[in-house]
Amino acid sequence: MAIKEKQVNAHDAPAITFGCWKSMFRSFLWLLLAPPLAAIPSPSRAQSRTPPPLPVLPIPTAQQLAWQLGEMAMFLHFGPNTFTNSEWGTGDAPPSFFNPTQMDAAQWVRVAKESGFSRVILTAKHHDGFCLWPSDLTDYSVRSSSWRNGAGDVVAELAAAAREAGIGLGLYLSPWDRHEECYGKTMEYNEFYLGQMRELLTRYGEIKEVWLDGAKGEGEKDMEYFFDSWFSLVRQVQPGAVIFSDAGPDTRWVGDEAGIASPTCWSLFNISDAAIGGTDPQYSRRGDPFGHDWVAPECDVSIRGGWFWHESEAPKSALTLLDIYYKSVGRNCLLLLNVPPNVLGLISDEDIKVLREFHELRSSIFSHNLAKTALLNASSTRGGIYNSQYSLQNVLVEGIFSYWAPRENWPYWVLELQFEKPVSFNVLKVQEPIHMGQRVIEFHVKVLSKEGQWRRVINGTTIGYQRLLRFPTLEAKRLRFEIEKSRGDPLISYLGVYLDTFLSLSDLSRNNSSQLNMNGTLVIEQMRSKRSRSASVSYK
Repeated sequence: MAIKEKQVNAHDAPAITFGCWKSMFRSFLWLLLAPPLAAIPSPSRAQSRTPPPLPVLPIPTAQQLAWQLGEMAMFLHFGPNTFTNSEWGTGDAPPSFFNPTQMDAAQWVRVAKESGFSRVILTAKHHDGFCLWPSDLTDYSVRSSSWRNGAGDVVAELAAAAREAGIGLGLYLSPWDRHEECYGKTMEYNEFYLGQMRELLTRYGEIKEVWLDGAKGEGEKDMEYFFDSWFSLVRQVQPGAVIFSDAGPDTRWVGDEAGIASPTCWSLFNISDAAIGGTDPQYSRRGDPFGHDWVAPECDVSIRGGWFWHESEAPKSALTLLDIYYKSVGRNCLLLLNVPPNVLGLISDEDIKVLREFHELRSSIFSHNLAKTALLNASSTRGGIYNSQYSLQNVLVEGIFSYWAPRENWPYWVLELQFEKPVSFNVLKVQEPIHMGQRVIEFHVKVLSKEGQWRRVINGTTIGYQRLLRFPTLEAKRLRFEIEKSRGDPLISYLGVYLDTFLSLSDLSRNNSSQLNMNGTLVIEQMRSKRSRSASVSYK
């Protein structure tokens, strides 16, 4: 791999040949803007004299950062609804209905880990009020069921399995309770709910995520929830946990249950402008570029039609899950995929098959970054080209904690890939070091045509933790990633170019068409082509 850092102008002549007369203008510009040679420090002095740029606030907490790095979590909806073929139970189902005779929490965790999920989140109590742990505050729990002769504890078994496998555990405790008689009596029920939360957060070891929502059916009892008290308890007894709700405080709902985020998706948010159970879905979906809080979005969707297991339903295909992945994890979100255990207490074989295929698809696409074979050029580098701390080489290193940084207040920001021979690609992956803040507002990608013209391929807006962009398959020797607008100097931690051989034009047509370059005939010709997987545009 060859890496070369030089000054690349976003507006220079299309065919750049070093040593030719066309480079004179760029050289002249560099002489005007660059410091005198005598002022350029040696490599070691450059590094020692150039501190990191200041973060652009807000920035994530350590817990939020760890959550985002996990990328995907598995939701486990399980309870009496599994056995009554329901979605929202009434709270009247006898505890004896709950009897998963072959329940194996270790199997759930094994499936999650082998499929690439970083944590599991269990519905410890859903709206029907049935508790999957033996709560001391109600008889409506596994203690009253025939499962394990009344001595079982689903939460305990899952916590042990997750701890053994080294993945995180999250718990969902529904505020809406259709069984408990004290529901609707504000003080009494808040004490009851807080007591149940304390049980869950103090009995089962480390909890990585506390999940709750504002769901409640129409015409139900009026109820005021003491969210501040609940959140304070979480901070006190599980300081490492993130709290999810419609409106944060740590991670927010994306605004739909299809697992799809907006192409423009900010982690920035104003908690004061949102209310749990009453947040504007559009505000949740896009976030707020002027937000004062860091509250990244979580995309929840079920592998099946419903959230609980139903025998009549079949799982989504692996290709459908891949499309959801592009539109969730690929749009600065965490994907929360629900995989409900069946009446035996196991994840069904057909769901496991799809999850394995989904994992194989992601591995086949993202295991080979074509950018690693390219010559890399940058418009500038913070501290000068000798400063390896902010070198362009950092964008080829997996992870977000090393990054390329441009020279301070430089007028343009361009990264260029130059391949030895034409390569085919249709996916771009970009990441920002979000611990330094979310910065990029707009960017685009160009390729150099065989006529020597730079052609814009696709436009993008926000990046955040990760942005995945798909476009019709191209074959080219040179590619430019150009940032147009940014909150402060942009920082790029990773740049990847990939070929998704499973990508069809129907996938592209379902995307936001405004991202694609519609000024020319490139996309239109691709949409008309019947050779959806093999068709490509050559820019040799």
